[in-house]
Amino acid sequence: MDYYVNANAFRSGDGDRNRPFKTISEAAGIACPGDTVFVAPGVYREYVNPANAGTENARISYISEKQGEAVITGAEKVSDWERYKGDTWVVRIGNGVFGEYNPYTTYVSGDWYFAPDPVHTGEVFLNDVAMYEVSKLEEVLDPKPYAMSWEPDEITIKKWYTEQDGDYTVIYANFGGADPNSENVEINVRRNCFYPSCEGIGYITLSGFTITKAATQWAPPTAYQDGMVGPHWSKGWIIEDCEISHSRCSGITLGKYLQPNNDNKWTTGYLKDGTQTERENICQAQAEGWSKDSIGSHIVRRCHIHHCGQTGIVGHLGGVFSLIEDNHIHNINNKQDLAGAEIGGIKMHAAIDVTYRRNHIHHCTRGLWLDWQAQGTRVTQNLFHDNTPPEGTEITDLLGLGEDIFIEVSHGPTLVDNNLFLSPCAARISTQGVAFVHNTIAGSFTWVGAGVNNGGVELPTPRYTPYHIPHRTEVAGFMTILHGDMQFYNNVFIQPEIRKDYVAHAEQYGTVDEYNFEVGTGVYEGYPTGKEYFANFGPWSPDDEKNRDKFYDHLPVDGAGNLYYNGAKANSTETDAYVDAEHAVTWSLENSEGRPVFRTNLYEFLPPLSTMVVSSATLRPAFESEMRFENPDGSDIVFDSDFFGNHRSGTPLPGPFSSVEEMNNPLF
Repeated sequence: MDYYVNANAFRSGDGDRNRPFKTISEAAGIACPGDTVFVAPGVYREYVNPANAGTENARISYISEKQGEAVITGAEKVSDWERYKGDTWVVRIGNGVFGEYNPYTTYVSGDWYFAPDPVHTGEVFLNDVAMYEVSKLEEVLDPKPYAMSWEPDEITIKKWYTEQDGDYTVIYANFGGADPNSENVEINVRRNCFYPSCEGIGYITLSGFTITKAATQWAPPTAYQDGMVGPHWSKGWIIEDCEISHSRCSGITLGKYLQPNNDNKWTTGYLKDGTQTERENICQAQAEGWSKDSIGSHIVRRCHIHHCGQTGIVGHLGGVFSLIEDNHIHNINNKQDLAGAEIGGIKMHAAIDVTYRRNHIHHCTRGLWLDWQAQGTRVTQNLFHDNTPPEGTEITDLLGLGEDIFIEVSHGPTLVDNNLFLSPCAARISTQGVAFVHNTIAGSFTWVGAGVNNGGVELPTPRYTPYHIPHRTEVAGFMTILHGDMQFYNNVFIQPEIRKDYVAHAEQYGTVDEYNFEVGTGVYEGYPTGKEYFANFGPWSPDDEKNRDKFYDHLPVDGAGNLYYNGAKANSTETDAYVDAEHAVTWSLENSEGRPVFRTNLYEFLPPLSTMVVSSATLRPAFESEMRFENPDGSDIVFDSDFFGNHRSGTPLPGPFSSVEEMNNPLF
């Protein structure tokens, strides 16, 4: 059955085309498997709570009749401001509008949240731009630029402050000289926009909507993870062709359900370390039905995701077996008023058999962060750039430097192929079981050693994390991270000029060596090759005791067919590495009618090539999980398609392109 919704209808009807509902919620309360809800252009200031699930063969679909013109917002307009002093205005808002959740009394908080200054889940927006909260009224009256922000000073000086007065929320705001009663001023009042309150509401399609301005809470892996949009612990959602923006914390969540006895346990109980509580979360979820049969297998495609405070997409456990493709994700955490270890364009734990394909991710504090259990995960044909702060930005620790991709404490296999990593800090590899194949890496390639976290601070060791039965969720075992188990084939490494402000910050915190600003596999110097490593082990004998410690050595590193330019360094065990110390390679990312084009003189300096076509058969299985680098269905991968999907023939070029001629093509 088809239902129709039109916010501009004279009055609400029964959902017929000629008598549409006025709210999406009316349709969401009755839509059943096989039904489609068509939503007309308009602004829908409501929380849509789908009551029923679809089925694999009969989905429930919510479709914007005109792409982007049906707007679901968690905000309300505020237009009755009174001038307080100078450019500062004040408004009093009755708390009844918030219901049981008042974003202006609820602080952003949770495990792994480290921001020193308290801020609320509520925000104030001037003409669709989020203003900056401060903790004192004096800072509104005399606003100063926020030095840590990635945004221009003229935005950061627009400040607001809130306090409670009985049954009222009082907000003071400085709009930088604008009259708020003549502009579009909104505050977010709802925690979610399109999100089931119950678990198990699966097989829903959400297509073509603009979704914006929700007062979401911090979403660590050890807590209930909410967002503006998400499936809430179910299976088979499709979120496509949507614009997702201005969530206080996360835009789309594919995340964890509420475990009341195990929710933010680290910061509320103080008795166990966060990694231990995360292990408990995983085991509890498995006992409570976390499986391929009931959870995950979502698709997020062709969405424009931007200007969210914590993440564009977040998830732990709930995003398994999913496909995230063709999305444009940018300007995540640029305000820098939220801080912690759960921030990025995409931040996902347990990305089991998840594919990230053809996404454009830029101007995020961190592009893609794969944390724990990146097993069967594939990152392919993506463009990453500018995922580090602009020069001149104040950085208080090395977490703030960011990078294109961070893979942390996983056992793999994690496959990274045919990507462009163009930020000054390209990759941070605090993990094992990863294969890099046919990438261009033009930023620092950072190895993080055992016992040292990404800020250079000593951590308790070992860091035991789980690995799983291949292509399933069941835990097969736990092991600490030994580092290594890396493979590099047919990549191009280009050393950029190291930014002086990065070195200065690193020196301030005494972590230059740990951070490493150099490009290339040289960070794995001293690691054994696979041949050397496995020669240590054989049939047990009484003399085997002498090799016992070998079980806890660094794991092997292998590679072939890689090119190194501008001082990028190769591991000395890589016998066929081509290191060009003569020519200066340049590259740029140009804008061609709004589309990025990669330009480089690299291909003028190619050596005679003897590279081979790489496949699943070329790559060693990941050591701990004993799982091959393969497709989710278990079939082989042959790397004979490039960034554009074009076929590689003959002797393949290193890097993500199959021919020099492709350099003139827009990347998206």
